[in-house]
Amino acid sequence: MIWRVLSAARAKTLYPVHRVIGVVLLLLLLFTLLLGMGNSLHSRLLWVGEQTWPNYYLLDPDATEPSCDLAVDVDAEVQQRIDAYKPDPDDLFSSPPDADAIRQSLQRNLELCEEKHRMFEINQRNATAALGVFKTFEQGLATFLLDNIELTKFLFIAMFAMAAAIAALDTDHIALRLPRNRAEWRFSQLVQLVVNGLMVTSLLSYVGKLNASPGSESTIVLQFAWSAVFVLFMAINVVRLVWVPERMRAGSLQLSSGLVIPLYCSMGLIAMSYFFFVDGYSSGLAIYFGMMSNLSSMFINIGLYVLVGMALKQTRLPELLLNVIKPYQLPAPLLASVMIFATAFPTAFTGASGIFILAVGGVVYDELRRAGAGRQLSLATTAMSGSLGVVLNPCLLIVVVAALNKEVTTTEMYDWGFWVFIMSATLFSVIVCKTEGNWKPRPAPGAFTESLRQLRPLAPYAAVGALVIVAIWVLLGLSFNEYSAPLILPLVMLALVFLDSNKDSRDDGQSRSHAFWIRSTAAASDSAVHIGALLALIGFSICLGGILERSDVVHAIFPEDLSSPWLAMLVIVVMLTFIGMVMDPFGAVILVSATIAQPAFQLGIDPLHFWIVCLVAFELGYLSPPVALNHLLTRQVVGETEVLAAERTGSVWHRYERLLLPLAVMAPTLLLVAFVPMLFYAL
Repeated sequence: MIWRVLSAARAKTLYPVHRVIGVVLLLLLLFTLLLGMGNSLHSRLLWVGEQTWPNYYLLDPDATEPSCDLAVDVDAEVQQRIDAYKPDPDDLFSSPPDADAIRQSLQRNLELCEEKHRMFEINQRNATAALGVFKTFEQGLATFLLDNIELTKFLFIAMFAMAAAIAALDTDHIALRLPRNRAEWRFSQLVQLVVNGLMVTSLLSYVGKLNASPGSESTIVLQFAWSAVFVLFMAINVVRLVWVPERMRAGSLQLSSGLVIPLYCSMGLIAMSYFFFVDGYSSGLAIYFGMMSNLSSMFINIGLYVLVGMALKQTRLPELLLNVIKPYQLPAPLLASVMIFATAFPTAFTGASGIFILAVGGVVYDELRRAGAGRQLSLATTAMSGSLGVVLNPCLLIVVVAALNKEVTTTEMYDWGFWVFIMSATLFSVIVCKTEGNWKPRPAPGAFTESLRQLRPLAPYAAVGALVIVAIWVLLGLSFNEYSAPLILPLVMLALVFLDSNKDSRDDGQSRSHAFWIRSTAAASDSAVHIGALLALIGFSICLGGILERSDVVHAIFPEDLSSPWLAMLVIVVMLTFIGMVMDPFGAVILVSATIAQPAFQLGIDPLHFWIVCLVAFELGYLSPPVALNHLLTRQVVGETEVLAAERTGSVWHRYERLLLPLAVMAPTLLLVAFVPMLFYAL
């Protein structure tokens, strides 16, 4: 929790309900995970059925004997029908029946009857009790999946409600700074109460409009569900408004007190001001926030990735990986460079930059400080450790881009993203080694041998992870890729948590299963806070983006007479960077897809080039003030006290390196990525 960083006491759970919420959220996430694997499981069941019982699709354990008769004299039946014919005196075109046509029809019916009897005999031979049980389970699963297509939306709403409620209870919604006195505490809670109340007003206004539209019953139910969620948030705000923690000292509001307002509230107030007073569209917030329901599977995947990050935090894996490079005794600048290269790939596997920082940012920071790095360099590296990997496989952000835009594929973006990462990470290394000095390694004798020895403890983790991935492929036919990663990785991480809960890392007298349960629920409890904060930020980012979609801003930026792709790219770079500064990347991708992407394509910007520029601009954006989301998350894991204690002496560069270093790396990278490729297709 954010406030715990400021407390000298040992970190404890503030509310007993945290553990309960952790258990419920863990079960909820596992259920959504199994639901997501349901189609793969059903496909595998059909494959097993076909391999076990030939013609499985046609077998029916409950089949009854066909009623058609095989003992038919075709010639006699033909003659009988001809004899039964009586001309109709009122029908001018009446003619006697065609014997050949009747015979062919009877023969076809007889063949069909024989086929039905043959299939019935096959059914009788294969209709064992095992087939009946298997068929019942397979068809029951298919029926469940078909009947619960909409269930994912309500599971997402439940997950959001639980997670955001815990974030509200613990005042863990992301803000530029924490409340420092009782007046700022109450001010923050009051603003949240107002924003949540206006959200309920917008939702109920939308319900009023839907009531006049036939066939909108399911949408109305969703709006009532969202209304209940925000009423819950309002109740929590009232409680926290009255109950101020004793640690908060007396004080008054100052000019800087506005920084304590959570970012989602700032976005909500801006969006509400536009929708309510400029556009006269009171339902706007409800409609744009409701887009999260339409993309519920994607946002559930974010929750699963957060669980992956928090489960990683419950293992010794980060420390064991760092032990591999410790024998080389790398100086601080070189260690920072190695960290940037090494952490980019785990960042891709946790879906987005913020999740990785929350999971292992504290470990990265501590190791850099032990190596002699200054606070500013350590803070900058920690913030960037969760940034550069967003262009690597299997990062969820690229999957979202490809899902919303058919002009690009994940394969193309991952291929180009890899080289963009190499360029930015190399530039980071050059700048750090140049500005810090003392970068040459001086490994002790036997460092390589010791490093190899430190790989041995990692072997069981690699083996278990590979075993889980192979087992899922064998059982479900689900191979590991960027689409299945959100489903497979949580199971891999839970298996690694179980492996890590051995006698060397658990308390005395504690069994492995008990240690695993404690760690898993703790990971889910931590996940709840971060899921709530991230999803609230994403939801109101989408609402904020609605202003661009409904206003004429995009048409003003890209006028019809604008014909230069170079000028268009310059505008795109500035605009995307600004969007990245103030919005969460997932919400920003949805916004850009709906507003900026198509006009840019029409002006001659290659779609693949555009989206690579977009991702790099977002990286620069959430490392740049005024919001600098990655810096806020870094502060959350290392503590505000540590950030405030950062060096304030020396050159301007060393005093503000935590802000300047990311800008010095990402700004040139963005310019190179944006304009160099245009030399090959825009001249």
